[in-house]
Amino acid sequence: MKVPEKKLGFGFMRLPLKNKEDQTSIDIPEVEKMVDLFFQRGFTYCDTAWMYHDFASEGTVGKVVVDRYPRDKFTIATKMPDMMLRSADEVEKIYEEQKKKLHVDYFDYYLVHDMNIENYKKAKKFGVIEFLRKKRESGEIRCLGFSIHDTPEFLDEVLTENPFFEFVQLQINYLDWESAGIQSRRNYEVAVKHGKKVIVMEPVKGGTLADVPTEVKTMLTAVHPDWSPASWAIRFAASLPEVMVVLSGMSTMGQVSDNTSYMENFMPLTKEENALLLRAAEMIRQNIAIPCTGCRYCVEANHCPKHILIPRYFALYNTRRLMHREDFSPEIEYYDNYVAKGNGKVSDCIACRQCEKVCPQHIHISEWMPKLAEDFAKG
Repeated sequence: MKVPEKKLGFGFMRLPLKNKEDQTSIDIPEVEKMVDLFFQRGFTYCDTAWMYHDFASEGTVGKVVVDRYPRDKFTIATKMPDMMLRSADEVEKIYEEQKKKLHVDYFDYYLVHDMNIENYKKAKKFGVIEFLRKKRESGEIRCLGFSIHDTPEFLDEVLTENPFFEFVQLQINYLDWESAGIQSRRNYEVAVKHGKKVIVMEPVKGGTLADVPTEVKTMLTAVHPDWSPASWAIRFAASLPEVMVVLSGMSTMGQVSDNTSYMENFMPLTKEENALLLRAAEMIRQNIAIPCTGCRYCVEANHCPKHILIPRYFALYNTRRLMHREDFSPEIEYYDNYVAKGNGKVSDCIACRQCEKVCPQHIHISEWMPKLAEDFAKG
């Protein structure tokens, strides 16, 4: 399997927008500049998916990467959205449409997206795995793998039943490394046991580890004054021996510049630095109410029938908790503005749990909605 020379990958999931209310309003000129710097510093791995940016991400990669660079200067990774499939006929249609959107005739890396118990059943029912395996054999897919947000036991089951998968994409960061819910360490160990390379997603946990509590930042800065909090997080994931790529969903030129600066000639963390991060994780857990990463799976593809902006509202709630705000705060005004624009209120939740079925963090969203409704009403 081809392994990138440098461990940093560009995740086309949280791109800069011209209109923050429209996920498809991607700032193409700005993304071009970001991609140019990424490639200039020797990085090649570009990750996208069918539903990212309300189905606009793959087309953006086609424009800013494939149309502007020779095919041997980059690698493309995208995914089959098994969670959205309704029939076997859709598998080939989506695959062919992805080739058109990305302007490629083969994929360097291709994944079955979010392989959980239900999606695994669906992938087998609609022939997804067999279809992709044939594409791998024909050369249209150069490396075949899957992403997963599930238990180590289930990961072990999938890899045992499908030993031909070449890599696994896991959520790994120092906050989730020993988490009883995410179980990053145990999932990584299962992948290693099966001899699979690992691609890391959510190394900064949706930005949570880029904006750490003051006491954590002070502790990290005392050791390395010139390291950003985000760089600590990405270094942690990249230091794992079997990790071949760490994805960063970069949103600004500053993030690209920072990430590529220290990953260009990457040096793994020491045992002491790793231990420091695990202490930092304990401190951070005391300040976070809801472990949402802002992936938007819960609101994309109409998973919320009431059109509630779940990730945005969770972020506002977490900020209020971090700042220990109980009465009126700017977060309440932001919430009111979203509602005034026609978005659903947290109190509109009908507890249908459609969002929970696709939440990679296994958050009991419907249980949080009444708590948010009560909190936001204080303003």
